[in-house]
Amino acid sequence: MSFGNEPIRRLRVLYVEDETRLAEMMRQALGDNFQRFELAKDGEAGLEAFRRSRHDLVITDITMPKMDGLKMAEAIHRIAPETPIVVLSAYSDKEKLLGAIDAGIIKYFIKPFDPEELLEYLRELAPKIASRQRVAIDPDFLYDRHERILYRDEHPLSLSRREIRFLEALLEAQGHLLSPEKIKEILWGEEEVSDDAVRVFMNRLRNKVGKELIRNRSGEGYYIRVRI
Repeated sequence: MSFGNEPIRRLRVLYVEDETRLAEMMRQALGDNFQRFELAKDGEAGLEAFRRSRHDLVITDITMPKMDGLKMAEAIHRIAPETPIVVLSAYSDKEKLLGAIDAGIIKYFIKPFDPEELLEYLRELAPKIASRQRVAIDPDFLYDRHERILYRDEHPLSLSRREIRFLEALLEAQGHLLSPEKIKEILWGEEEVSDDAVRVFMNRLRNKVGKELIRNRSGEGYYIRVRI
């Protein structure tokens, strides 16, 4: 499993900013340093982009239409608590940040700021993010969050996007049970799905990876055991 030489070049970054000129300026100044640098025009679009792609890092403005940056950060933090969020805010937004401790925000820069200062901070942060991208799972499995690939004894397993999404939800639950109702919500959203459909999905996945990876408690749900 080869991951490249510089950790920052592996990062998939989501940048959420409603000022089009500033967003484009940031992409030109910073975008080439990352594997991917995606733009979103407001918090609502940013949240949808994150749900679709699960970026390694989120950079966001605060004051935006439809959904502000703090509400988006809180929603992302509920989906993926391990994802770091960096805020680029106007000085007038500084008071709002005092209530953002539980939103996954790890750093903020007051506008105007030096893009090189932000880039240097992200270079320091990148190795910490990379270290969390490879998750050892009991007994013989390893999941690479960056590649979104599950390995068994160093061999990649072929899983569908829905199966990968379910595996990531199990990892984020950190050993807690995911009930059938929660699984329906994660995998099918508002679509009407029967309990039989969940059972068929689970049986197919467990036939691929083995029952020792995904465990169940009869009538309650499923969980995964991460190796510490």
